[in-house]
Amino acid sequence: MKRAITDTLLRRTTCQPRPKPFEISDTTLRGFTLRIQPSGVRTFVLRRGQSGRVTLGRVGELTALTARNLAVAVLNNLNNDLPPWTGLRSGGESIGDFADGPYATWRRANRRNPEDDLKRLRNVFARWWKLPLGQLTPEMIERWKNARLAEVSRATMQRDLDCLSGLYTRAIKTFRKPIPHPVREVERVKLDRRPKIRYLSAAEEKRLRAAMSERDKERIAARESGNGWRLERHRRALPRLRLYGDHLTPAVLVSMNTGLRFSELTGITWADVDLRQKMLTVPASITKTQQSRHVPLNSEAASALRNWKKQAGDSQRVFPIDTSFKTAWKALLSRAEISGLRWHDLRHHFASRLVQKGVPLNTVRDLGGWQSYEMVLRYAHLAPDERRKAVSTLMEARP
Repeated sequence: MKRAITDTLLRRTTCQPRPKPFEISDTTLRGFTLRIQPSGVRTFVLRRGQSGRVTLGRVGELTALTARNLAVAVLNNLNNDLPPWTGLRSGGESIGDFADGPYATWRRANRRNPEDDLKRLRNVFARWWKLPLGQLTPEMIERWKNARLAEVSRATMQRDLDCLSGLYTRAIKTFRKPIPHPVREVERVKLDRRPKIRYLSAAEEKRLRAAMSERDKERIAARESGNGWRLERHRRALPRLRLYGDHLTPAVLVSMNTGLRFSELTGITWADVDLRQKMLTVPASITKTQQSRHVPLNSEAASALRNWKKQAGDSQRVFPIDTSFKTAWKALLSRAEISGLRWHDLRHHFASRLVQKGVPLNTVRDLGGWQSYEMVLRYAHLAPDERRKAVSTLMEARP
């Protein structure tokens, strides 16, 4: 299909997504092409010959006129036997100046926990901090990938790349930097989307619950003994512990029965907990997806929260912890003789038990606040009855 590629054309139905990818070639500038994917992604491309192609940028990042002018400049370089981006990547502020300046300001105003990704950018890509934005190439990133894989997992490396990609996307889209997007030319890392999930076996869960009970009894007894010592010396007694030695047991029970992320668990307030309706609202401000979530409380979670509220005092947050449970958690696992279990695995335990009980994956996704269905497919194999039933039908069909 041939059309004059303009901003007016971009608004017409002619170049809206179809079931299959297609291209529109410009009528005046040879090789200047608009490629439309079924997903809705539309990309400006400069074609040269049968297989040569230079990606200029996406619609939304570049206007049709900017893409056309960029195509002319790239074509001029190619006609003079120069690399396509010669003279087009130079100049401008450095990656570090942009990251610490406009990008940091934008991210703090528009993203939750902005400092995490900013810190990752500084630590991981320090080697390129003084490099101008337009001079980073896909080849440089590929070399970095090979070195990085020797240091970290593939998943960690992909998170690094996603951070860098986010910086370039924002530089082009929001701040209109006339630069290419080097990360888009780099192939994404292939990740195992259905790895083996660590969750508690029935025996481990029984030992964990017993260890929590023993720990609470010991701490309650220690508090009673300590208060007796204080009263004998006419000192003020500490508040009496009711059912729990501290926050650890109710936090574990709530995590196991709601699947909250650690940041969500430590971020919820008593205003988010409706014990009468047995409903917990996780506000958008503390969720990973920035979407509020409403989690029903089963009897154990509701009871744990009700008892903890009586003991916790006047704190606004349910679990006013600013660091982590690492020391207490490690000691608890040692007491329960459980190894290789992270706090985050309590979230996996929540989802795994639901799937094993026959709860549909989409319901699990909704309860756990996973953004995509693909994220819960890792638990699909834990519904063995349905899978066995499926393969058993093959025997019924035998002659």
